[in-house]
Amino acid sequence: MAAKNNIAAVLYKAQDMRLELRPIPEPEDGEVLLRVGSVGICGSDVHYWWKGRTGRFVVESPIILGHETSATVVKCGRGVAHLKPGDRVAIEPGVPCRRCEHCKGGRYNVCPEVKFCATPPVSGTLTNFYVHAADFCFKLPDNVSDEEGALLEPLAVAVYSCRRAEVTVGTQVLILGAGPIGLVSLLAAKAMGASRVCITDINDNRLSFAKSLGADETVNVSGTSPQEAANKVLGRSGFRPTAIIECSGAESSYQLGILASAPRGVMVTVGRGNYDVTLPLVVGAAKEMDIRGIFRYANCYPAALAMVSSGLVDVKPLVTHRFSINEVLEAFHTAKGGAAIKVMIRVDPQE
Repeated sequence: MAAKNNIAAVLYKAQDMRLELRPIPEPEDGEVLLRVGSVGICGSDVHYWWKGRTGRFVVESPIILGHETSATVVKCGRGVAHLKPGDRVAIEPGVPCRRCEHCKGGRYNVCPEVKFCATPPVSGTLTNFYVHAADFCFKLPDNVSDEEGALLEPLAVAVYSCRRAEVTVGTQVLILGAGPIGLVSLLAAKAMGASRVCITDINDNRLSFAKSLGADETVNVSGTSPQEAANKVLGRSGFRPTAIIECSGAESSYQLGILASAPRGVMVTVGRGNYDVTLPLVVGAAKEMDIRGIFRYANCYPAALAMVSSGLVDVKPLVTHRFSINEVLEAFHTAKGGAAIKVMIRVDPQE
């Protein structure tokens, strides 16, 4: 074992995160002890840190943040056969019960007993050593870096979103919001065969970044009504999207998606915004649209890993800022500031 200490970034309440020593855990049957390598900061991590909550999940006791994670196996619990010490892995952070009808039907992401890293009261991975279910750890090939391994988590969200939106060869896709999830959705849609992808945002810098990643069209919707924004989107010659991936959570963005959709389009709701929103449902009904919810992902890590390891998807440009775990507060302030695309924290005590 490379280090005797286990430093963890512990959130006690909103804006009160502390570095402290924790005991090194022991893996139980079917688990592995991991030395954490890289952890990406997600928007939910920032919300927990700054506000003490995200949606219905509230920080009521000390919790370790972090769920976008790569790590190295240190020790295997009894019954673990597909991993060994020294293997590098990506961690799928949600571990379900494996017994309920949702799990048995392959929809384990909506298992009512799922334990998801850094979702209260379950602690996450911003710690030197972490124990996780071995069957939710995916071995990384040598050509996939630790940072790329950590980015499989948001990429899995994108893969699941594209699957729910029925993206396939030749699909025209509209992505609403050019934040990290919107950008990985762009990469996934292209990898899954989308013929044309348009992405919207209110920030020109984000849109320029999206263009550099392969967006065919970008539309700045700042200061426009949903109908005006839809007119701008549909003003692109021949663009009639049948797959709409909403990644901002803004009410106006949901409305734009319905208004811009082609008949029989599918809109998936990835973004999380206000509890109540007003939608032009009559328009959507007349188009025979499907509006589908998204909650994390299920059975998407193998596809995400294959996309990265084959070179079909390049997630490396998404990492714009890097910090060590000792700089965790600076890292979170940078993520909250909005200039970064993806902030990555290096946790491994060996580096």
